[in-house]
Amino acid sequence: MSELIITSPANARLKSLVSLRRRRAREEVGLTLIEGYDELSLALDAGVVPRTVYHCPELMLDPDAQQDVVRRVQVLGSDTQQLGRVAFEKVAYREGPDGFLAVVDSVGRSCDELTVGPAPLALLCQGVEKPGNLGAMLRTADAAGVEAVVAVDPITDWSNPNLVRASKGTVFSVPVASASTTEALAWLSEHGIALAATTPDTDLYYTEVDYTGPIAIAVGAEKYGLTEEVLAAAAFRIRIPMAGRANSLNVATSAAVVIYEAVRQRRAGDGR
Repeated sequence: MSELIITSPANARLKSLVSLRRRRAREEVGLTLIEGYDELSLALDAGVVPRTVYHCPELMLDPDAQQDVVRRVQVLGSDTQQLGRVAFEKVAYREGPDGFLAVVDSVGRSCDELTVGPAPLALLCQGVEKPGNLGAMLRTADAAGVEAVVAVDPITDWSNPNLVRASKGTVFSVPVASASTTEALAWLSEHGIALAATTPDTDLYYTEVDYTGPIAIAVGAEKYGLTEEVLAAAAFRIRIPMAGRANSLNVATSAAVVIYEAVRQRRAGDGR
């Protein structure tokens, strides 16, 4: 039997989708949204099973080819629902939607639920406010093989749809957790993970640290940086040299610079 198409933007079923843009609503039901063909495809590759996938062939860039995602989630047992263009644009949260919106379980866990290897490379993001920055750091973490990313004293949640979008779906492929500063530092100590904390108030360059063992790189809030508690717990306080007038790089850029120094050292240690 063919799928009934929802065409009215006032449909009651769609109101619940719009509500998931709010953090409180997401936390109450434990659900979030993935919008976009590429993002949904990556989430599926990471093992995510959507509750429902809403699709709109009128908005798809290549309807014939991209219908593979619809068939794929149907095989998983997920519900699918076709929307008319006006109805889809009502629930889409980004400009220029491409016809895919999925409802999935919320992301995130506690540090105790993270599993890392004997010499992990981890990233701690303390008080980072902007979903775009967290999303960009997740894309770097995914590309670099970071084993865990912990949001410390988080301002935004991992299930924020704008974060999901900014991460291009990598929030589902990188193990992420949320924790207080105390919990995060205890987790590092329990696993024997040294901490390298970024700060402009040090003479130690980030290239002068050995990242080949178990280590976590910490970056702080866009405006204030890391707290004294984290800096005091750090084995290394590191800085990135800068010749310009501004005293700091974007937090996501800073994280990427240090993470890839760690990747370079680890690859060199493997003879690559």
